[in-house]
Amino acid sequence: MTEEDPRVAAGMEGGDPLADEPRVVRVTDDESLWDGLLEVGGEVIARGGLAVVPTDTVYGVGCDPFNASAVDALFRAKGRGRDLPLPVLVHGWRQAVGLVDEVTEQAKALIAAWWPGPLSLVLREAAGIGWDLGSSRGTVMVRMPKQTFTLALIQRTGPLAVSSANRSGLPTPDAMPGIVEQLRDEVGVFFDAGPAGGGPASTIVDLTGPFPRLLRRGAIPDEEVQRVLDEPLVDATKSD
Repeated sequence: MTEEDPRVAAGMEGGDPLADEPRVVRVTDDESLWDGLLEVGGEVIARGGLAVVPTDTVYGVGCDPFNASAVDALFRAKGRGRDLPLPVLVHGWRQAVGLVDEVTEQAKALIAAWWPGPLSLVLREAAGIGWDLGSSRGTVMVRMPKQTFTLALIQRTGPLAVSSANRSGLPTPDAMPGIVEQLRDEVGVFFDAGPAGGGPASTIVDLTGPFPRLLRRGAIPDEEVQRVLDEPLVDATKSD
């Protein structure tokens, strides 16, 4: 490898069990080494490929939500149907504004309290937005992850449709070797930032109806969400 190779700059040389897999790219905490990595990720997404990215919960596999063939490839990689629509990761609330019909006052309050972080909001998608998330039924789940590299990538590529980096029905590995084993032939680039942080998944709150609904319990306690909203949450988890 030459000094210009981003894998060398990111510390992949020597003793790496995935060193023979050129699509696995290590991500260090040194942001000065990220330019080449972001360029690679941007090119993969731009040509309709899939990228595995770290988040503050589990690793995700993502694509351009406005590229129907890329979304089809993601569903194939997951081995699942389109009945469960894909969530979207954003760089910040300003990017979310362009994707949804309205960022309500409740949404603004929750975003101010927990973005970036493990809070996913279901909102009504913008009319005529022209993306493909599966059977979305006019809504979209959006989140801003607390992961600096992935936020930098989203800033470059635009929003990403992302699902957990695993085959449907199998556990999501917390380290890259297991992810590569499950998704090896489907993904253009795997960004390896070390073992996933683990912990609870994101809390999901649906703000599309007359009352806020809790769709999934997660990292943020129910009572904290209710405190910010200043009203009770309808517990929709009991019908799951």
